[in-house]
Amino acid sequence: MTQKKDNYLGPLVLIGVLFFILGFITWVNGTLITFFKKAFGLDNASSYLVTFAFFISYTLMAIPSSEVLKRVGFKNGMSLGLLVMAVGTIIFVPAAKTASYGIFLVGLFAIGIGLTILQTAINPYVTILGPRESAAARISFMGIANKGAGIISQVVFGGLLLAGSTATTQAEELDKVVGPYLTLTAILIGLAVLIKLSKGLPEVEEEEDKPVSKGDVTKSSIFQFPNLILGVAALFCYVGVEVIAGDTIISYGVDLGFPEEEARLFGTYTLVAMMVGYVTGIVLIPKFVSQQIWLKLSAVFGILVTIAAIFSSGFTSVFCIALLGLSNAIMWGAIWPLAIDGLGKFIKTGAALLIMGISGGAILPLVYGALADSMGSTQNAYVLMIPLYLYVYYYAVWGQKKRIW
Repeated sequence: MTQKKDNYLGPLVLIGVLFFILGFITWVNGTLITFFKKAFGLDNASSYLVTFAFFISYTLMAIPSSEVLKRVGFKNGMSLGLLVMAVGTIIFVPAAKTASYGIFLVGLFAIGIGLTILQTAINPYVTILGPRESAAARISFMGIANKGAGIISQVVFGGLLLAGSTATTQAEELDKVVGPYLTLTAILIGLAVLIKLSKGLPEVEEEEDKPVSKGDVTKSSIFQFPNLILGVAALFCYVGVEVIAGDTIISYGVDLGFPEEEARLFGTYTLVAMMVGYVTGIVLIPKFVSQQIWLKLSAVFGILVTIAAIFSSGFTSVFCIALLGLSNAIMWGAIWPLAIDGLGKFIKTGAALLIMGISGGAILPLVYGALADSMGSTQNAYVLMIPLYLYVYYYAVWGQKKRIW
C-alpha cells in the first residue's frame, strides 16, 4: 500500500461507513432467527439455517472473490459487493409474498456473497493503513461502527418484527419484512454508486513481488505460512462463538420464559459489551498491552463466562452470554494482523482464506442448535464454546508464532 500517513483518515472514514453497513445487515440475523422460528414453526437446528445460509457463502466464495478483486481491483470490488447484497435484500420480497423459508435462505446466501466480496476488500485496508502493531486499535474503531449499527438494526428490526405483533396470519407476519428490505436495497445501491464515484480510496497493492523467505526456506505457496493457516482456524472458532453469543441470545431468552418484547433487546446487550471491548482495546493496545496478550486474556475470559452462563439461571445466565461480547470484541482485530504477518505477495489470497474462516458463523451455530435439540437445553448447549475458546488461546500463545511447519 502506497498511502501517505496524512492521507489515512479519508479512506478509513469511507471504510468505517462500509463497516456500519456490514454490522447493520449482519446483526439483524438474531432477530430473523426468532422471527422465522415463530412464523414457520421451526426447531432450533432449522432456525439456525439463517446463520448457515448467511455465512456459508464465505467458505464458497472467499477464493472466487479474491480472484474477482485481482481482476477489478479492491475499490470496484466494494461496489460489486454492495450490489450483490442488494440482490439478496430484494429477494426477501418474493420470499415474503410466497411464504417460502427456502427463498428467504437464498436471499440470505446472496447477501452473504456480497458481504464476502466486501469483507475481502475492506479488511486489508484497515490493517495496512497505518502501523501493523496498532492494527487491532484501528479495527476496533471499525468494530464500534459495526456493532453500533448492529444495535440500531436490532432495535429497529426487533421493533418491526417482534414487538407487539398484531399479525393474525403467517402472510401478515411475513409481510413485515417487505418495507425494511426494500429500504435496505435502495441504500445498498446508493452506496455502491457512491463508492464507485469516490476518489478517496487508493488501490491496495501487494507488499512484495517475489516469494517470501524465512531463513533458508523459500515460501512459494500460501500453505507454507503456519501463522496464516492456524489463524484461519482461529478465526473459524472466534466467529463461531461471536455468532452464537450474538444470534442465539434472543431465542435463548424466549426459551427461558422472557417475553419477546423484552428478549428482542438481549442481542443489543451483547453488542454493547463488544463496543466496551473495542474502546478498551483502543485505549490499551499497543501502548499498555500487546495484541497477543489481549487475545490470550480474551480467550480465558470467554471460557470463564461461558461456564458461568451454563451454571447460572434466569437473567444472570443471559447477562453472561451478553458478556461474551466483551471477550469476543478484540479477537478479529488481534488475529487478523498476526495471521497475515509476512505474507508479502500472498496477502490477497491470505485475506481470502481468512475470510473463509467466517464460515464458523455458518457451521458452529448449526452445531449449537443440534446440541440444544438433542440435549433438550439451549443453555447446556453453550458448552460447545469452551473448546473453541481454548483453540483461540492456543493460537494466541503458540500458533501465531509458527513460521515453519
